[in-house]
Amino acid sequence: MQWLGKSIGGLIGAFVAGPVGSLLGVLVGHRWDETTRTGRGGVRAISQLFFEVTFEIMGHVAKVDGRVSEDEVRVARRIMHGMRLTDPQVQSAIEHFTRGKAAKYAFEPRLRALAEQLGGHTDLARAFVQIQLQSAIGAGQLGADKRQLLWRVADRLGVTRAELAQLEAVVRGFARGGAAQPTPAEALNGSYRVLGVSAEASDDEVKTAYRRLMSQHHPDKLVARGLPETMIGVAEQKTHEVRTAYERIKTQRGFK
Repeated sequence: MQWLGKSIGGLIGAFVAGPVGSLLGVLVGHRWDETTRTGRGGVRAISQLFFEVTFEIMGHVAKVDGRVSEDEVRVARRIMHGMRLTDPQVQSAIEHFTRGKAAKYAFEPRLRALAEQLGGHTDLARAFVQIQLQSAIGAGQLGADKRQLLWRVADRLGVTRAELAQLEAVVRGFARGGAAQPTPAEALNGSYRVLGVSAEASDDEVKTAYRRLMSQHHPDKLVARGLPETMIGVAEQKTHEVRTAYERIKTQRGFK
């Protein structure tokens, strides 16, 4: 894939909004260029497989209830558009989406291959699962079949149920957009879910959770480890939601 190693300054994910400056894109692109110059061929391999399996699993999840709806196709297209893929890249994504929804799709082997390539980088695994949640939630309600399949995907990549719930809180919080806003109590509870701590956690525990999540999902680190450049919006979305959740809790508790 020739798009690896190019500047990502303009590549903003379909679900990302807010203060995502061009400086971040320049920094991430610079790190990517430095990484590829050092000869870390494994990063390219991870990026290519990550891209392929992302759209295959997206198609597989869409088909699990028996049919792929127009909404699911629309959301998949929106994600491709938000990634600013070239025409050949869009065609590749469609081909992998189609492969994933086929009855004989090799679900388990492909996830095993991805897990092996990721080599224990759970931050990339969480980014992968987040994309699947974005697609599934964006297309409507999650039925039992889809929710169970998403859990199987997460489990095969080493993402726990608690982490899956945390990622779902992030995706739903960002997808809410202009919809009816939650009450202050609901928003606060959602913020604790995003940080993965309880309302009874100490201030220090909240701060530690915030710092850990911001480090785990730093776009620069994820791209250097193999996240495709076009999917940088996933990391940006996560850090935006984590920062928003932290600021809400900090304001409510009154600590600095």
